[in-house]
Amino acid sequence: MARPSATTGPPPDSAVGTTVPATPAQARDAARAFLSTLAPRPTRESAENVVLVVSELVTNALRHAGGATALDFAADRSTLHISVRDPSPVPPRERPPDLRGYEGGFGWPLVHRLSRSVAVLPCGDGGKSVCVALPR
Repeated sequence: MARPSATTGPPPDSAVGTTVPATPAQARDAARAFLSTLAPRPTRESAENVVLVVSELVTNALRHAGGATALDFAADRSTLHISVRDPSPVPPRERPPDLRGYEGGFGWPLVHRLSRSVAVLPCGDGGKSVCVALPR
C-alpha cells in the first residue's frame, strides 16, 4: 500500500494530515476535516466509508491497544489512505460478533470489507500501525 512515511514522503498529487485523537468522535471529526480539504472531493459513499473505518480503527485502538498514538491521512488521485498507530504490538484479530450487542466483533470485518487493502505493520517504538486504503 502506498502511504506516507518518514523516508519516502507522501504519494505524488496527495494531501496529508495527522492528528492524535483521544476519542472516536475526535477521529471522525479529523477525518471529515481532512476530506473537506481534498479537491476533487471524494464521493459521498467514499467519505462515509472513511469516517466509519476511522471510527472503527480508533475505537479498536482505545479498547484493545492502549489508545491511538497517531491518526494519519493521505490521499492521491484514486485512493484514500488511513493509518492508526497504537502502543501495542498485538495485531487485531477477528472474533465472533456478539449478536446481543455487548462485546462487538463487527468492526474488524467491516474494515476489511470496506477497504481495498489492510496491513498491520510493526512500529519502531514497539507498537503497531494499522494501515488501510479505500477508494476515493
